Amino acid sequence: MELDPTVRKELIEKISETISPAAQRHRAMRVYVWEATVRLSYRLKRLLDITVSVAATILLMPVFLITAAAIWIENPGPVLFAQTRVGRNGRHFRFFKFRSMVVNADCMKDQLAAMNESAAGVIFKMKKDPRITKVGRIIRKLSIDELPQLLNVLKGDMSLVGPRPPLPREVAEYTLEERKRLHVMPGITCLWQVSGRSDIPFNEQVLLDMQYIQSSSITNDIALLLRTVPAVLTGRGAY
Repeated sequence: MELDPTVRKELIEKISETISPAAQRHRAMRVYVWEATVRLSYRLKRLLDITVSVAATILLMPVFLITAAAIWIENPGPVLFAQTRVGRNGRHFRFFKFRSMVVNADCMKDQLAAMNESAAGVIFKMKKDPRITKVGRIIRKLSIDELPQLLNVLKGDMSLVGPRPPLPREVAEYTLEERKRLHVMPGITCLWQVSGRSDIPFNEQVLLDMQYIQSSSITNDIALLLRTVPAVLTGRGAY
C-alpha cells in the first residue's frame, strides 16, 4: 500500500533528525562530489566532440567535395540527405548523411518492406538494396556517408560516440528496455559499429549500447574512436 505524501514526508523528516550533523555534511559532500564529477565528464566529452569534429571537418574537406561531386554526377539531386531521427530523451532532430540512394528512395521503401533482412524487424537492412547507387555502395563501405554527421555533433544534436540515433517509427516499436538507449546522446560510432555493424542483430545491438552506457567514460570514448578507424577500413558489416 502506498503511503500518503504527507505521512511519507513526516517519516523522512523523523529519519533525518536521527542522522548526526557530521553524517549529514558527509552525505551532502558525497552528493556534491558526484554531481561535480558528472558535470565535468559531460564537459570533457563535449570538448572532445568539438575539437575532433572541427579538426576532422578541416582535414576531410577534400573528401567532402569529391564525394558531393560524385553523388551529383551519377544521380543529379541533393548531395545531402536529411532525415528526422530521435536523440537524447526522445528529442527529434535533423540528421545528415551524404545521399547514397536514388532521389526517390523513401518512396520505394514500402515496396521493399517484405525483403527486410533484419531478424528483429525493428530496423530495415538489405544487403543488395536496389535503391543504393554505385557511389553510394562505395561511400557506405567506407562510412564516408556518415561524415556530414560531424555537423550534428557541432550543433550538439549528437556526440562522436554513443548509440546510433533511430528513426521515430523504429522507436515506436521499442520495448521499455530498448528505450533506455535514448537516455544518452546518440553518436556517430558506437560499440556495435566497431564489432560487426549491420551484421549484428538488433537485440545484440541494444545489449552493446547498454554496455556502453553503463561503462561510459572519456577514455572509453577515445578507445572506441581509435577502434573505429580499422573497422571503417575493413568495411565489415557495412551495407
